[in-house]
Formats: sequence, C-alpha cells, structure tokens
Amino acid sequence: MDEVTFKSDTVLSDVHLYTPNQRHLMVRLNSMGQPVFLSQFKLVWNHDCWTDSGTQGDDHRDVPTEETPAGTGSTGFSPGSGCSSEESPTRAGAEVTDQEGAGAQLDEDGDLDVVRRPRAPSDPDPARPPRDKVHPMILTQEEDEVPGDKARESSTHDIIRIEHTMATPLEDVGKQVWRGALLLADYILFQWDLFQGRTVLELGAGTGFASVVAATVAQTVYCTDVGADLLAMCQQNIALNSHLTGSGGSVVKVRELDWRKDELCTDPEVPFSWSEEEISDLYNHTTILLAAEVFYDDDLTDALFRTLLRLAHRLKNTCVAILSVEKRLNFTLSHLDVTCEAYDHFRSCLHQLEQLREGPLRFAVEPVEASFPQRLVYQRIRQLELWKIFVEPVT
Repeated sequence: MDEVTFKSDTVLSDVHLYTPNQRHLMVRLNSMGQPVFLSQFKLVWNHDCWTDSGTQGDDHRDVPTEETPAGTGSTGFSPGSGCSSEESPTRAGAEVTDQEGAGAQLDEDGDLDVVRRPRAPSDPDPARPPRDKVHPMILTQEEDEVPGDKARESSTHDIIRIEHTMATPLEDVGKQVWRGALLLADYILFQWDLFQGRTVLELGAGTGFASVVAATVAQTVYCTDVGADLLAMCQQNIALNSHLTGSGGSVVKVRELDWRKDELCTDPEVPFSWSEEEISDLYNHTTILLAAEVFYDDDLTDALFRTLLRLAHRLKNTCVAILSVEKRLNFTLSHLDVTCEAYDHFRSCLHQLEQLREGPLRFAVEPVEASFPQRLVYQRIRQLELWKIFVEPVT
C-alpha cells in the first residue's frame, strides 16, 4: 500500500486564526498579487485589563482589544505610566451584555423574546445608533502606498499599525504576525531598561513588529530579513509607526541579512543593502540580538545559529540574544504519535552552542519565565517560550 501523505499549501497564523471577528482592513495587493491587510494592535496599560500570564496549564489568557479603530485610545506611550484613560472595550461590552441579560424579555412560553432591528433605513427608535454604512474600497497595486500624512493623522500613542498578509505559503510566513513576536514585544516592554539607548539587531524580522516595539526605547534598530517584497513591507510598517519610533530620536534601518551568506550585501544597486558605515556601526555598537518565531525549518534553524555564532565573533561588545519560539505539536504518520521535531531541533542547537569550548567566547543559555505582564492581545499558551543566550569572552 502506498504511503499516505497530507499536504497543505498555505499556513495561517494563530494570531489571525483565533480572532476571526476582528477587523483586518485589506489595503492593497503586493507585488506578488497577495492581499495585504492593515491591523491595529492596542497596548493595554490598565493593570485591571490584563491577566498575569503564567505558564501553568493550558488556559488561554486573552487581554482585551487587539485591534481598535484608528484615532481612538489614550495618548502617552510610556510603560509603567499607569492606567489608560479608556476602559477596555471588551470589558465594557461584557458589562453591557450582563445588563441586557438581567433585563431579558421572555414571551408567554418562557422563551427569549428577541427584539430585532428594523430593516428600514430610518430607525424609529432614536436612542439606538444608526447602522454603519459599508463603503467599498478600491484596491491598488503596491506602488500606491498608504499616504504617510493620513496615517499620522489617525495614529495614537498606544496603537501599533501593522501591514501583513494572511494564509501564505510556507516560504512567505514572515509576512504574517505570529504569537512569538507578540511575546517578544511584551518582554521588550517589560525589560525597558535593558533596551534603553542600545543598538539592537533583529534577525528574521518578518513584518517588523518586534523591531517597532524595540525602537520605542532603543537608540538604533537594524530590522533584517530577506526578500525585497518582505523588506518593503517592513519599511512600510516602520513608517506607519513613526509616531512611536521617532518620538525619542530612535533610528530604524531595514536591511537585508541572509543567514546563508557569510557577508552582508554592500552592492548599492541591491535594495536594502548595507553601507560600510552601517556595517561598522553594527559591529561596534550592537549588544542585543532578537529573533522571533523563526525555528520552523531545521535547515533555517541551523543557518540562524551559524549566523549568531558568526555575529558573536564579529561584535566588539558582549551581547545577549533573545529568542522566541513556540513549541508546535504535530501528529506524524512516521511516528504515529504527536511530536515537535522543529522545537526539538531548536533545543538541540541551543545545547550544542552551550557546549562549545573552542574559541574566545562562551555561550550561556537560560530560559525566561513568561510571567511578565501582557500588554498585547494574544493567547499566551505554555508552548510559547523565551530563551536568552549570553555571549561573553573567555576569562
């Protein structure tokens, strides 16, 4: 009997999968003809609005409001600044639901009597808000980007605006927003002092979500990945969030960094290439390296760890790498069991790196307990992990 195989052509991020009722505004088609969506992620500063997310059990701890209409929310992007001036829409909606449930009308049989909104364009009840009108949007090709002035007018200081795609082939998963990037962003917001005034390099940045958050406090952020189309999306997301990254004088540079190449591209004819001054600044000042949700393919994982090793030897200062990974469980016919091969390979690479004894550097690996506050909306399941790699010279 022939071996049965199952194949899926597309992959959908859990961030989008578990929030089907949230609004993702489709804004354009990219150069590959893929729909590009614009989502807004609200930072929740109210201590009553987030749950202290531990790693015990399988509970899905959701924080109110992932996406909010532009132009709403409080101003003042500052960790530890106290509560937001707005109450969470999710909690407010829950209270309204409770009030409605308490005064529910029942018919003579005891069934719930549902009052339906009239279909007529004029609502006889003036107390009710009018039904929203739907206006069609004409999609444009990638050259017609969202105007920067319009984006700035509708921006607030606790909203992160991200362009992304959904349900992409495996080779384009970097164009989606993944939970690991949100976990890493939460950690950056928690460890504010660690990133203050630093030079940060993100590897495999994807949509650039973590780079945007890092740029709210770091002095310089190098947001790197491969592929002109993906890097153009990163550049657009940096521009959409200039109200966050530019307020403190931070500089974000989107550049190409291919893990399978030993040298950085300096050809001025190539988009997102490096200048000699940028390479010198990268090696002389970088102290923090970031990577989120890039450990899904063994070959790419090997390439990333080789890149980390190469960069560690070229950087002038001691550094720390912060890695975010999700332990994904899959049932395989070859094992007839649930396995997590990509995660196991990642852990094996961590162990091999820690066991290196040759050369002038030593690598210390330790897990980070995911008990820090959750400021963004996602399901912080126990399979989400953060790892730190400390790089220090041999004494």
